[in-house]
Amino acid sequence: MTLTKAQIIKSITDQNGYTRVQATEVLEMLIEIMKSTLASGDDILISGFGKFCVHNKAQRKGRNPATGETLMLDARKVVTFKGSGKLRTRINS
Repeated sequence: MTLTKAQIIKSITDQNGYTRVQATEVLEMLIEIMKSTLASGDDILISGFGKFCVHNKAQRKGRNPATGETLMLDARKVVTFKGSGKLRTRINS
């Protein structure tokens, strides 16, 4: 099952007594901070959870699977996530 933004907001309201509007504002603010940080090329480290990193992928050869045509894929940035040891332990217990 996938955890949605609406479910996170409901958990915040249930556990902390915030209104739905307050919980939505807090979550949206957190997401915006994370997006702007990653867009600037900086990493995000959340202790006990993991690290979001921005990596540069070089230009590379690709292939159109429908036609078999070879083409060059542009260089791009990708976001990766590496879970902390505590997170891995909790998932595997």
